[in-house]
Amino acid sequence: MSEYSHLQKQRQNFQPKLPRILRDIKNLQAKPVEGEHTTNPEVAKLFPKTMGQPKLEFAVGSEQPHQVLRVGVVLSGGQAAGGHNVITGLFDAMKEIHPESRLFGFLNGPSGITDNDHIELTEDLLAVYRNQGGFDLIGAGRTKIETSEQFQQAVNTVKELQLDGLVIIGGDDSNTNAALLAEHFEENGVSTRVVGVPKTIDGDLKNEEIEISFGFDTATKTFSETIGSILRDSLSAKKYYFFIKLMGRSASHIALECALQTHPNLTLIGEEVAAEQQTLQELTNQVCDLICSRADEGKNYGAILIPEGIIEFIPEMKILIQELNRLKIDKALSKEEKITFAEQQLSSASKKCFDYIPKDIQAQLLLDRDPHGNVQVSKIETERLFIEAVKQELKKRKSSGTYVGKFSAQPLFCGYEGRSCYPSNFDAQYCYALGYVVTLLIDSGATGYMSCVQNLSGPVEDWHITGIPLASMIHMEERKGKMKPVIQKALVDLDGTPFRIFKEQREIWGKKDEYRYPGPIQFSGSPEITDVTTLTLEYEHQRFASKV
Repeated sequence: MSEYSHLQKQRQNFQPKLPRILRDIKNLQAKPVEGEHTTNPEVAKLFPKTMGQPKLEFAVGSEQPHQVLRVGVVLSGGQAAGGHNVITGLFDAMKEIHPESRLFGFLNGPSGITDNDHIELTEDLLAVYRNQGGFDLIGAGRTKIETSEQFQQAVNTVKELQLDGLVIIGGDDSNTNAALLAEHFEENGVSTRVVGVPKTIDGDLKNEEIEISFGFDTATKTFSETIGSILRDSLSAKKYYFFIKLMGRSASHIALECALQTHPNLTLIGEEVAAEQQTLQELTNQVCDLICSRADEGKNYGAILIPEGIIEFIPEMKILIQELNRLKIDKALSKEEKITFAEQQLSSASKKCFDYIPKDIQAQLLLDRDPHGNVQVSKIETERLFIEAVKQELKKRKSSGTYVGKFSAQPLFCGYEGRSCYPSNFDAQYCYALGYVVTLLIDSGATGYMSCVQNLSGPVEDWHITGIPLASMIHMEERKGKMKPVIQKALVDLDGTPFRIFKEQREIWGKKDEYRYPGPIQFSGSPEITDVTTLTLEYEHQRFASKV
């Protein structure tokens, strides 16, 4: 970077607040929490060394001498705001434990571990990345460490660098990798401790212990600012329907949070679609019913939120995608030839569904596969799929005289801009604390754990810290025809408070223009706007539900 903006410099100097418990980490000691450990026998076979470990809490004890720590850190998977603060929190805590401790960053994701491609992270290097967005300090990647050769390369690397700890900052797949690495190291007498950090803007890495993954707060606030602006434009111009696709392939947490923040006219929730077994035609009718009812009131405008992975929640589409995943399509075929080939191979039900889809979307379903051999659902322009389907249905209704309005649609995708922006104060402080907890876990000799900060809807000072065994989150899931150990993704809870509040309000939002405008993320001013958490987190803690 050759020139820094005023905000860059201001954020570099921002000092994240720490939970009260972390303000003198030299005196903290790990304490196992007694409790029953329910284990899946199949999972237990794969994790004989690390399965059944207790949850760890930390309490103040007498100050003990601390050893110099040597730790490696890697950013795995997609970007999420706050990653740099995990690293700076880790660095600062390590130096507090012992000033001669050293931190190494593996470059461009897990391949940096297998290739031993690293740099040493120093105070001078880290200074300009404090409270900054992105993962550009050391880069990220999606390489999976899964072959015996890769595991051996990882062993060679941590031994060569004499690492006391290896920190994997990532989502469910990356932390599954962390669990497997911890188990492999233990089985082979490698002393390096492995600790994971919960990261993903999708919000689907959470459970009873992990309240939220970092990056979700910043991403949903960034998207909500955009959606609020679009809603204001819609209300001002009164001539467009905005179909807004939001990131979130496997769960609809982002769409739900943005709906709670902005009150759009309609929001599709994938988990509800799956639970009610809704078809693409039924969803199209739902959108058209809204448009027609608003047209009757002279309103030919509005906004509809669509989660990125909605098509995988639609039963008929899910089956279609499964069938397409099994097809081996010659890359040399033209677009038309690929479509014809697919139609000839599909079951009659899937062919009917496939034929209902516009040609451009059909072609997107037949694009080159992802590294797992599956259809690249994230590249499907779902917002355009719904626009085309709605156009056709409204055309029928206009012909029959049941629709008299005007329909002009604008597609929009809210995605990458939410992954690498400045972290909100919440994410900056949450991530900084996660880095401190990582250091405590490594210093205490824990391996196969995830850094965890709780009570996040309260003041930072009152946040609670723990270490959660990674193996306790693992279940078996079919991947590419084989049962694999993975950390289970958390879907939107249709019985939970956030969805209940959304469900109670959405009919009003559909009929009336009760739009809400969150505005941009604020870094200074009243704590009510700088330190506020997501509504999802607040409602899950049921703190402010009575105020809605």
